[in-house]
Amino acid sequence: MSDPRYQIDVSVVTRYLKEQSDPDNDRFAFAYTITVQNSGTLKARLLSRHWLITNGDGEVEEVRGSGVVGQQPVIEPGGSHTYSSGAVISTPVGTMEGSYQMAAEDTTRFDAPIAPFRLSVPGALH
Repeated sequence: MSDPRYQIDVSVVTRYLKEQSDPDNDRFAFAYTITVQNSGTLKARLLSRHWLITNGDGEVEEVRGSGVVGQQPVIEPGGSHTYSSGAVISTPVGTMEGSYQMAAEDTTRFDAPIAPFRLSVPGALH
């Protein structure tokens, strides 16, 4: 949505969780920390999430759910909400992308896109 009232920016930092991974059994665990920034002019509630998690073989897992880590935060204009979560895939490299479904204080619903980001075991990509 290009309306300046409804602008949400999403940034992501990922980390490989070696201690929770088992490469011999195709288990690669990753943590990600996401900051949801309200760059719009109206406060907005994060209602739900939609993820597409793709492993290195092109297999896609779709995840939908209410809020993020049990919360439906209200983010003030200029404010942000940061949380951490994780994902497990069966290959050393994969991607995640998706969207948050938001509701502005004027009851307008809109999607906040989450650009694709990489999940990668250190050294897996050169």
